[in-house]
Amino acid sequence: MKSFWLLKDFFRANVWRYALGVLWLIIVNSAQLVIPYLLGYITDQVETGQATTADLWSFAGYIMVIAAVIVASRYLWRIYIMGTARKLEFHLRDMLFSHLQKLSANFYNEHKTGDLMAHATNDVNAVRMALGPGIILLTDAIFLTVATVIIMSQTIDIRLTALALLPLPFMAVLVMFAGRIIHLRFKAVQAAFSNMTDRVQENLSGIRIIKTFVQEDTEAKKFDEVARSLIFRNMDLVRVWGLFMPLVQFISGLSYLIVLAYGGILVIEGTITLGAFVAFNTYLAMLIWPMMALGWVINVLQRGASSMERLKVLLETEPEVVDRPDVKEVNRLKGDLEIRNLDFSYPDGTAVLEDININLPRGNTLAIIGRTGSGKSTLANLLLRLYDPPSGRIFIDGIDINLIPLEVLRRDIGYVPQDLFLFSTTLHENIAFADENFSRKQVEEAAKLAQIYDNIVEFPQKFDTLSGERGVTLSGGQKQRMTIARALIKNPALLILDDCLSAVDTETEEKILKGLRRFMTGRSSIIISHRISTVQHADEIVVMDQGRIVEKGTHEELLKADGFYSTLHHKQQLERIIAEDRG
Repeated sequence: MKSFWLLKDFFRANVWRYALGVLWLIIVNSAQLVIPYLLGYITDQVETGQATTADLWSFAGYIMVIAAVIVASRYLWRIYIMGTARKLEFHLRDMLFSHLQKLSANFYNEHKTGDLMAHATNDVNAVRMALGPGIILLTDAIFLTVATVIIMSQTIDIRLTALALLPLPFMAVLVMFAGRIIHLRFKAVQAAFSNMTDRVQENLSGIRIIKTFVQEDTEAKKFDEVARSLIFRNMDLVRVWGLFMPLVQFISGLSYLIVLAYGGILVIEGTITLGAFVAFNTYLAMLIWPMMALGWVINVLQRGASSMERLKVLLETEPEVVDRPDVKEVNRLKGDLEIRNLDFSYPDGTAVLEDININLPRGNTLAIIGRTGSGKSTLANLLLRLYDPPSGRIFIDGIDINLIPLEVLRRDIGYVPQDLFLFSTTLHENIAFADENFSRKQVEEAAKLAQIYDNIVEFPQKFDTLSGERGVTLSGGQKQRMTIARALIKNPALLILDDCLSAVDTETEEKILKGLRRFMTGRSSIIISHRISTVQHADEIVVMDQGRIVEKGTHEELLKADGFYSTLHHKQQLERIIAEDRG
């Protein structure tokens, strides 16, 4: 239950709403306790022949007034307790989503999307149930039990009450034993649900690949396995719960049996009146609900506690990359970049970069080329501080990159990654993603620079065209140019293009690079590519292999060096000649 302490701010702000809800709930329960007394009283009046027609009408009137009070109070406790629980659901889900936005990139390498989705849906709902219906059940269980027992023992017969309550210790033992099992099995259900959610999310995201490789049946079988696992875990839970409730009812039935036997004797002996016996049975019937509620509340609270523990783990996960206490007051970046003797390994210990030295003055273009896995994209991730580089190794404008505010760093660097991603919204909103206040004119200018404008205006809705999930309605080349436009509209001091021209033809690539050269005047740019044609006009070209810089220079200097770069250049020239001959 300590995990609920994470919600202390919400409870502090809404405690009065819960208090009002509990108050109205107690009023409902108190009104219900009056009814058995009235039933007993009128029964005695009828039995002794003292009741009149007027008495019966008065009795009916009292019942109507009590019913009206119950209706009004029940509405109010639903508003204050159930309504506040809904507010809690919103607060918790909003808190979780905001926290997920702050976590570092490495967190998402280690956690599946489907599992995180389960946290935001199933777990949040379980917490809401614990702090909504759970509070109602707990209040009923405590107040009705205590009040009913006091009334039964003080106004009717204490011996009959003691005998009627005799099965309750067995109820307590049953609840404690079953509660532990329910808690463990519900955690297993939540884990199985996460696996199923992850499987569904992954399949729907990759549905085109699945169809291309004709793997529909295979994937259906894999889903069947995780779905069956969820069913088995649920059945494990249901077996306990299914046995638990009948046992609760059986124990409560024993109380009825005791009351009928011993209470009937007391009526015959004249120790209690028939009206008192009727009232006692009605109170006992009312006592069955809090006994049942006790079982329900244990289940609901156990589920809520289990889910809150899972959420607590997420909410207490700290981002690996944050602004340091000694961060500098930097408002804008200029674009001077220097990397000194940089070594870097991923958190799992995998060494990626070794002895990297680069100097990129403001206004120049640096090109990085190399084999797949040589560390090119890792270097780009370090410049954005998706991972923290070692201190004193990367400097922008002469300032250690670790001392530049993250918001400023990422705002003033335009980045186009290899892994293209477009949101399921309009093309305008995708390009203007960095700031929703960008005007249509600014969006159009960025689209023209990225050579995507002509394609967009050919669509019926033009810039209001929906891109579809992950930009599915666009071709690979169009998506690359859309992401370039999204980076350019920020007017960055440093632009990083990470192999983002591979899907465009050579002619379009040349137009894009020509436009970028004009746009980046006075700004710095880094172009990462496998194509010599993409990088040949850069002020300096760096060749990387196995995490090290193996060659450095201009296009002409590297051709003369007759190394990896020269070999790659001749190979690509030969491939182009062969392709032209075939064409």
